[in-house]
Formats: sequence, C-alpha cells, structure tokens
Amino acid sequence: QVQLVESGGALVQPGGSLRLSCTASGMTLQYYAVGWFRQTPGKEREGVSCVSATDATTYYTNSVKGRFTISRDNAKNTVYLQMTGLKPDDTAVYFCATLRPSFPRCFLGDQYYDTWGQGTQVTVSS
Repeated sequence: QVQLVESGGALVQPGGSLRLSCTASGMTLQYYAVGWFRQTPGKEREGVSCVSATDATTYYTNSVKGRFTISRDNAKNTVYLQMTGLKPDDTAVYFCATLRPSFPRCFLGDQYYDTWGQGTQVTVSS
C-alpha cells in the first residue's frame, strides 16, 4: 500500500523553526518529484516547495524563499521541509504529495500530484 506520512508540525513562536518530514511506504520516494503544500480554512491549497525527481531542482513560493529548504534523505525514504523564521502567516496544515511518474520535473501547482499524506498542523503564534 502506497502511503505518505507527514510529521513534525507543532505550535511555535514567531521567528522559530520546524522541520517537517514526509516519509513514504510502498514506494521509493527518490524516483518521484515531491511537493509540499499548505492550506488554511477558507483558502485554496498553496504550493510551498517542491523537489524534482531527476536533477533535484527545487522551487519555492515567493513568500518562503530564503526561509524554507526542501531536501531528501533517500536512505530514509523521506523528504524534509526545514522552516525557519516562521511567521503567523505560515500557520496552516502542511501536506506532502508525489507527482505522477510522467512528471519528473516538479511544479507548485497541485494538479497531477496524485498521492497525498494526511497533513500536519503548523501553528505560529505567540
């Protein structure tokens, strides 16, 4: 059974840091482009960052550039999202997802991501 499980979400103060993990089972994550998305109630899901399958090219939405870093640990079959300088606007449920194998180069739109985790809550508040 193919499954993605996110972890690492928490309540953190503004300016703090968190590392989210996306661990796969039933699939080898290094062969897939992986994206991180976030969603808050009443808003559309937003692409935050992604890493491509072939050349490890990464992309970030403008609001997180310089603060978030996406990376892979192939030995652990895991993709991380390191978040620093957190702001209240970063509060959301964060999801990871994998792109269909026909798309080795990732993008931040959620179309064609077809395997999703259950999400992990990140709350940035004092």
